[in-house]
Amino acid sequence: MKTSLFSDLWHKAFHSGNPLYLFIAINILVFVVVNALSLVTALGVTDMPLSAYLSAWLQLPASVSSWLYKPWTIVTYMFTQQGFFHLLFNMLWLFWLGIIFLDFLKKRQFIFVYLAGGLVGGLLYLLAYNLIPVFKADAYRTVLIGSSASVSAVVFATATLLPDYSIRMLFFGNVKLKYLALAFIVIDVLAIAGLNAGGSIAHIGGALLGVVYIKQLQNGNDWSLILRQRKKRKLRVVRNDTPTQEEPLVPNQEVIDRILDKISQSGYESLTKAEKEALFKASKQGQNEY
Repeated sequence: MKTSLFSDLWHKAFHSGNPLYLFIAINILVFVVVNALSLVTALGVTDMPLSAYLSAWLQLPASVSSWLYKPWTIVTYMFTQQGFFHLLFNMLWLFWLGIIFLDFLKKRQFIFVYLAGGLVGGLLYLLAYNLIPVFKADAYRTVLIGSSASVSAVVFATATLLPDYSIRMLFFGNVKLKYLALAFIVIDVLAIAGLNAGGSIAHIGGALLGVVYIKQLQNGNDWSLILRQRKKRKLRVVRNDTPTQEEPLVPNQEVIDRILDKISQSGYESLTKAEKEALFKASKQGQNEY
């Protein structure tokens, strides 16, 4: 049974084609490996600080001169967590909002928002610690680690697309996404004066990416198309004596865009039954598209 459970989880993470499960799995695996190495050192198997060594190659240094020696860390930092609760809360928020995101948008768009949010958050962090004097003095000893910027991008993208969509929260009851996002951004702005200024700056960068991406998407500009895979078409000869016209399986993009605009302006509850049905069909079709 344990083997079956592990196999099911492995399949869902790496073979289901769902990027939400894949990114959560990568974060968890990196966390397990880093902490397993820490355990090896703690048990006296070796005197080498293996965990610290590996983390040094994954975390994003604030100093540009240090980062240039490890440019890949602008990506690896967003899959590396510092502690258990850091991992837990990031993955919970990613799962809760990621599920909603994928109900309305495509897998490709989720991948773009997560990665681009992490990249923008990391770049804003680098700019702040190399251009703002109060942070510049600490750049040589500051590093960034965690998926919070990427998670912020997903949270704010979802809140921008569905501002009046409500989720139920412990102690607070039903909370609209626009209020949740507002609370997040206020906390991050105030936290810049605290000990985790770099993290808060990265969160804000991710949040900005999420908002701008959805606004551009609503205006007809889908930045995630840079990730689209072009399929090679094979030539074949087909005899067609009676030409037929295919009917679209889902509503056309113009209809979907109009529905999404209505959600953005008036909330999901304002949709008619027919509009909800059309959006549901489009979301199911979108889950099969990259």
